[in-house]
Amino acid sequence: MDRIYLDHNATTRPLPEVVEAMAACMQDGFGNPSSVHAFGQTARRLLDRAREQVAALLNASPEEILFTSGGTEADNQALCGTVAAGEHLVTTAIEHPAILNTCRFLETRGSRVTYLPVDPQGILSLDALEAALGPDTGLITIMAANNDLGTLQPLAEAAALARSRGILMHTDAVQAAGKIPLDVQALGVDLLSLSAHKLHGPKGVGALFVRRALPLRPLIQGGSQERRLRGGTENLPGIVGFGVACAWAQGHLEANREQITALRSRLECGLLAIPGFRLHGHPTLRLPNTVNIGLPGILGTDLQLNLDLEGIAVSVGSACSSENREPSYVLKALGMGDEAARQSLRFSLGFQNTEAEIDRTLQVTREVVSRLI
Repeated sequence: MDRIYLDHNATTRPLPEVVEAMAACMQDGFGNPSSVHAFGQTARRLLDRAREQVAALLNASPEEILFTSGGTEADNQALCGTVAAGEHLVTTAIEHPAILNTCRFLETRGSRVTYLPVDPQGILSLDALEAALGPDTGLITIMAANNDLGTLQPLAEAAALARSRGILMHTDAVQAAGKIPLDVQALGVDLLSLSAHKLHGPKGVGALFVRRALPLRPLIQGGSQERRLRGGTENLPGIVGFGVACAWAQGHLEANREQITALRSRLECGLLAIPGFRLHGHPTLRLPNTVNIGLPGILGTDLQLNLDLEGIAVSVGSACSSENREPSYVLKALGMGDEAARQSLRFSLGFQNTEAEIDRTLQVTREVVSRLI
C-alpha cells in the first residue's frame, strides 16, 4: 500500500538536494566555522552562503539572519530578547504554543500580556489591536499564518500601526515560509521566525530575522557565534540544508503555490460534498495548502486513526499540541464549543502530492465516514 502524506503543516520531507548538501557538509565541511585555519574557513564560507540563501527568501540582508535550533527558539529569542520586565505585550489567542507559552513565562517575570480574540474565521481585528495598545506596549507578536486553519493575518497593516506608535513588531512565520511570499521590507516587521523542517529542510534548525540595528538580548549565553547573540558552535549541516531549502523554495514558490492551490480546491470541494462537512477558517485568506474541516458528529481523532489505517496521514491540529487531549484552543477561539472543536480534521498538502492521491483520499474518507456515522 502506497502511503499518502497530507500533514505538511506538521513537517515536510527533506528535499534530495538538502540531504545531499548536508551529507557533503558533514564529510567535507566538518571544520568549526570559528577556526582560522583552512578547514574552519571552508566551514565559514558554507555558513555565510546559507545565511545569504535564508536572507534572500525574506528580502533581508544576511547580517539580519540569526540561526537558531528551530522556530520555537526563534520565537523565544524574539520575545525574551526584546520585552523588558513590566512591559506590555500584545498577541492573539490563536498563536502557536511557542508564542503563547513564552508569553505566559514573561507574565511570571512581570510583563502584562493582552491576548486578542479573532473573528469566527480566525482573523484579527485591526481596530481591536489598535485599542489594545498603550504607552507601555513594547512588542506586538502576530503569526503570519495559523498552523491549524491556514488563515492569514493582516501583518503589513499591523506592522504599520506598530511603527506609527514606536512599537516593535514580530511575526511567527513558520507556517507561511515557503508557501506564500514573505518580504520583510514590504511587511515592515522588525522580527520574523522561521523553521527549516516546515519547508523541506532538516529538523533542529531555524532562524530569526532581526532588523538591522535592533537591540536584542541573547537567549543563550556562550561564545561569540551569531554576532554574540547565540553562543555555541553552529549546527552547520543543518544550516546548510536550511539554506538549500530556502533557495529551492524561492525558486519554486509560484509554481508550487499554483499546483497546491489546485489540489487543495479539488480536495476541499470533494470533502464539502460529504453531508455535514463544513470548512473552518477563512475561505480565501488562507495558505494554499491547508483545509480544516468540521465533521458530522465524528471525533477528529476517530477519522484520523481510520484514515491512517488506510495509509493516509492527516492531523487533528498542531503536532506541538498532540499530547494535549483538550479540544483545540484555536477552534474554540473561533467560538466553537468543546464538542464541535473535537469534531475537526486538518489536511495540509505539499508539492509532492498528486491528483490521484487526492482522489483516493476522498474515496477513503467517504467510506470511513459512512462506517463511523
